[in-house]
Amino acid sequence: MTAPQRVRAATLVAPGRYELREYPRPDPGPGGVLVKMELSGICGTDKHTFQGYTTQYAGTGAPREIPFPIIQGHENVGTIAAIGGDGRCIDIEGTPLRAGDRVVVGANVVCGRCYYCLHDFPYYFCERMVDYGNNMSAADPPHLFGGWAEYLYVVPGSFLVRVPDELPSEVAVLTEVMAVTVGLDRAKQMSAVPSEPFLFDDTVVVLGVGPLGMCFLMKARMLGAGTIIAVDLSPFRLDLARALGADQVIDAGATRADDRIARVRELTHGRGADVVIECAGVPQVIPEALEMLRVGGLLVEAGNFSDLGEVSINPHRHLCSKNVRILGVGGEEAGSYGPSLRQMARYMRQYPLRSFVSHRYALKDAEAAVRKSMAPDSMKVVIEPWA
Repeated sequence: MTAPQRVRAATLVAPGRYELREYPRPDPGPGGVLVKMELSGICGTDKHTFQGYTTQYAGTGAPREIPFPIIQGHENVGTIAAIGGDGRCIDIEGTPLRAGDRVVVGANVVCGRCYYCLHDFPYYFCERMVDYGNNMSAADPPHLFGGWAEYLYVVPGSFLVRVPDELPSEVAVLTEVMAVTVGLDRAKQMSAVPSEPFLFDDTVVVLGVGPLGMCFLMKARMLGAGTIIAVDLSPFRLDLARALGADQVIDAGATRADDRIARVRELTHGRGADVVIECAGVPQVIPEALEMLRVGGLLVEAGNFSDLGEVSINPHRHLCSKNVRILGVGGEEAGSYGPSLRQMARYMRQYPLRSFVSHRYALKDAEAAVRKSMAPDSMKVVIEPWA
């Protein structure tokens, strides 16, 4: 069967406005790969861009604006359709790849030459990094730089990871999200004295149990957390949080901040949580997160990748007097993709991972998909380009 010469893509031409456009089907050049898309997840970053929050990496030496028009989608799983150059390709772990292999595509492409690349920082520190579905304009050939399209063009310098045969694509599409939870692994390395978290049997609060928060919840359980407390506005998500390992849940829609803080203290003998992981993506939640922490506790802040505004805290009350530590998580690490895939494959029977994907949408329904992803009765919403 002859492959189509035109490729359909849901193209975000401006905040709040999608167009279903067609682009030429490219042949990959040397170092490039063409991936036939299966599923692409909708991330919180995609929602924020749709809403008009278009500034990313503010406060770094390389802030950037979204270069409309773009094809969104950086949580991508598909099959290799063609490999450019001599046809040879290996994944990030050294596995040879060929046409027909199912792969996850790394979300970011680094320069390998800037200060941060050369000094072994996480790859998302790169000063010249480009991101699939985020800062590669669909106006530039070969156009297909996001997963909300029938094909994704993988540029030279990217990395791929082969998906284990036993892992279904509706779970593999969570790989990038699970890879972000490497922040919790890093938290285990931060302790300067024995009493500092994250330690075995620590109490962990997860604020916001959308897909990212839910992955952090599972990771906390895998790493030996004691009591896990999930907080969210959605009863639907709180029910799933229980199924995935939460010991206690707090309905944020039925409580005030003071009530939630008091409940966390009640569950921790008045001390507060050892670790609070903020995944709600709402800056105003951060003071509440700090109030929930015990003395010497750790806040893992992973929910505010886009610039959503400022929030006020009391440095004495929230930080200094309690000797609190804050770990900002700006993304995943390249080396966390393979372990994340294997973790999910290993825990498939223990956790209802297939239930993560709650809704699927065709390319023509991209706007409806994004709006559904913001609804309380959704978990992971995905684009299915060939539907």
